This record gives sequence, C-alpha cells and structure tokens, in this order.
Amino acid sequence: MSRLRSAIHKGKRARREIIEAAKPKRRRTKTAKEEETTNAASSSTYHTFPDPADVVLLRSRLLTWYDAEKRELPWRTLAMTEPDLNIRTYAVWVSEIMLQQTQVATVIDYYNKWMKRWPTVHDLSAATLEEVNQMWAGLGYYSRGRRLHEGAQKVVTELKGRMPRTVDSLLKQLPGVGRYTAAAIGSIALGQVTGVVDGNVIRVLCRLRAIGADSTSPAVTEALWDLANTLVDPERSGDFNQAMMELGARVCTPKAPVCGQCPVQSHCHSYHKVHVKQEQNSKKLLGKLDRKTSAPPDIEDCVSSGTCRLCPSEPWDDELGVHNFPRKPAKKPPRVERTLTCVVIRCGDGGEDEYLLTQRPDKGLLAGLWEFPSLLLEEENSDTKQKRALCAEVSRILGSRLTESLLQYIGEVVHIFSHIHQTYVVHTVRLTDGQTRAPTENAQWLSRAALQEAAVSTGVKKIVKLHDSVDSQKEQTPKNGKKQKTTDKKPRRSKKPCVSGGQLSLSSFFKAVKEES
Repeated sequence: MSRLRSAIHKGKRARREIIEAAKPKRRRTKTAKEEETTNAASSSTYHTFPDPADVVLLRSRLLTWYDAEKRELPWRTLAMTEPDLNIRTYAVWVSEIMLQQTQVATVIDYYNKWMKRWPTVHDLSAATLEEVNQMWAGLGYYSRGRRLHEGAQKVVTELKGRMPRTVDSLLKQLPGVGRYTAAAIGSIALGQVTGVVDGNVIRVLCRLRAIGADSTSPAVTEALWDLANTLVDPERSGDFNQAMMELGARVCTPKAPVCGQCPVQSHCHSYHKVHVKQEQNSKKLLGKLDRKTSAPPDIEDCVSSGTCRLCPSEPWDDELGVHNFPRKPAKKPPRVERTLTCVVIRCGDGGEDEYLLTQRPDKGLLAGLWEFPSLLLEEENSDTKQKRALCAEVSRILGSRLTESLLQYIGEVVHIFSHIHQTYVVHTVRLTDGQTRAPTENAQWLSRAALQEAAVSTGVKKIVKLHDSVDSQKEQTPKNGKKQKTTDKKPRRSKKPCVSGGQLSLSSFFKAVKEES
C-alpha cells in the first residue's frame, strides 16, 4: 500500500514538473515607475480615442475653428511667411521661450523689440549678456534670456550657425529646451509630426477624456503625451498644436470655460458628464427617478474607475462641473523672505542725481541684473541691528565708512515671485562730496537716464516708485511741518538739478509696474 502511495506521489510530481517546464518563464519584476507607465498605457479606453473616425472628426472641427478664430500673433505670422528655415526655427524658438510662464499679451511687445534688434541667431550670438538682460528686463524668469543667448552662441560656434532640424536635436543641443519646447518648435517651424503638452493642452485633454488623477504624475504625463501624439494632424501638425493651445487659452480656460463655444464639445467627456449629472439631479428633485429600478449605469464613467490610474482619487463634485478635471496637487506656499535695501544717491558731475547699483551673481535668482545695495535677512533682528548691518554693507561697497544715522527708513515693498514672497525693507541715504568714491567691482553709479535703460527687475522699479512717492511728499511739506494745500491732482515735482536739492521724476519710466513671476 505504501509503495502504491509512493508511486502515485512520484507520478504527480512528474506531471507538475512537465507542466512547469512548459510554462513560459516569468519576466523580471518591474520597477514602480515601469509598473505605473504600463498601467497608464493599459488604462480603460474611456480615457483614449479608440475610434479613428473620432480622431479625424476632432482634427477637422478644431482646425476649422482655428482657421476662423486664431489670433494674429507676430511669431505665427513669421512662422508662416519666413522662407528661411534657419530664421523660422530661431524665431519660433524665441517665442516659445518667452511664452514660458508668461501671458501672450505681455510677450508681444518684448518679442517685436527682440526680433527687430536680433533678427537672426547670428545677431543674438554677437550681443552681450548685459544687452540681453536689458532687453529682458521686466519679463521675469531671467534665466530664460540667458539660455537663449547661450544657445545662440552654441549654434554659431558649435553648429556652424545651423539651427537643429529635428525634435531630438533641439532637445539635446539647445540649453533650456525641454520636451514641450522641442516638440513645439519641431512641429511649428519644421513641420515634424509630433504632439505637444503644455499647461493649456493638459487642461484640454484632461477634460476631453475625463482624466482626473494628478496631472503631474508620471502615469498621467505619459498618457497625455500619447493622446497628443494620437490626435496631432499629420498634414498640419504645427497648426493643430497651436489650435490645441489656443483652445485652452481662450475657450477651455482654467476658470469659467466657455463650453458653448467649444468646437470639440461633442468629444468632451467632462461636458457630457456634467449634463448627465444635471439630468439625474433634476429627476431626483422632481421625484421621477424610479426607486425600485436601479439607475442605468453612467456611460460617462470609466468602467475600471476603482483601479484606473487616470481617474480622480476624489469623488465627482457637482459644484465644480468641468473643473473636476484636471486635478492638481496643492501648491507649496511660497518661501517668505525679507531683504534690506538702500537707495544710495549722490550728486553727479553734471549736477544730476546718480544712484548706486550692484550687479547680482551670474547664477541664481535674477542672475546678472542690477539692484540697489541689498542684504538678505537671515533672522529677525531689531531695527537698530538691521540698520547697522545695511550700513555696513553700503560702506563695504563704497569703500567709505558711513554712520547709521544717515540712513532713513522710507517703507516696505512687497514683490511676489512664483516661489518667493519677498519684502524689501527700504532705506535711503544721500551722500555728500566727501563720502562718494568709486564703488567696488560689480557696482556702478547710474543717472536717471542710464537707470532707465539698465537691466533691472520689477522689484527695483517698485522701490524707486516708493522713493519718488516719499520724496514727493517731503517736497509738499514745509519746514513748519504742515502740509501745503494744493489743488493739483498730481504732486508738483521740482525740475531743478540735485545741487539745489530737487529730484527728477521717474514716473514716466516706472508708471506701469508689472508683476514678475
């Protein structure tokens, strides 16, 4: 009996070994990133365009709308009319870099001035970084201008003046050019068939296909690029990509989207989902929904929403409507900084006020720009200690010892960067002839006219505006301390030179102070 059992066990073991040998070998375990990408690719077809006929129809509708409604922008005109491939690629490159994190209305004037001064990559390569910073002043994100300049010099010196001709070469050979920028230049200037994914396109695609997961996650990012490459029109890739961006900028906006004017409304899962929810809620309110019969499944939902990596982790919010898509993670609060700043003034040789400015380091925030002598507050100190520290910094730059009593506090200026909440604590000091010397390296005296042309940030413009405002109030206050009554709407300003104690106005230059991200 025992031998019988043994024979049976041996037979079973042999059969198992044969079966195991016949099975295909398992692949290596995937990494978390590979698993996430695979899951994104194998997500429900609800988040894609499985029917080629839908893709063709969407292309047609979107391009027809774009041809009729597109804005006439200088870089678009140049891309369509410039026969020289090198100039066309350069022109689109400049526009795409300027448009990063910056509104179209702001870029237009800067772009026109830039292209007038440096119409070719060779012209930009021959410019100095100081000239580039001057031209870029006020546009924000100043490293963009520096990278354009570096890229132009690289094209001229290393690529023999020939702009890259493919998306891959644009990505590899131009500093500051990422996946989106390379695809945009490649499709618009070179006609390469590739989709683009920027902030506007992310919003459009997420709403079209009801993608509600974190739009910055690897799974969603790859899914969006796959969608963009599926939808792009092979015959008009540049126009199609610009049409997608135009749709996001003017119709499918972050707030108050104009769904009634959307040319691809019939393809939009978010739009249809809103109406399905509205109909269901209306039936509930009217008591028309049969409680005995279960409600029909919502055709506007992903069938695998419980496990799908593209579906939102949070439930649908009726109040948000199409704003349910896309969902973004909460932004980190900006870093809070306080900076001591001093407006140092002297009387120049021509009897005109001159201002002391120092140049920021070549790398980092506002790299290479000019500013008033400043000192970042590392910790909270008393006003006396702050004044002493600032006075020491100004003395170091001038090479001449100043007393703290000369510095006068005039107020604070708040300036918001994308990641920094900056407060400038502003003082001023007017030097006598015995106190003025040649400043240290990376510092210079500038007249009002020179300051008008200098590469300074918007924060500096705000500081000068504050200084002018305080100085104007002083002019209206006589020695007895009582303010003079005046019927003028604007404060009177002295046009006398500084030897007589007057100030020249910067109001014309600093009238429009723009926010700098």
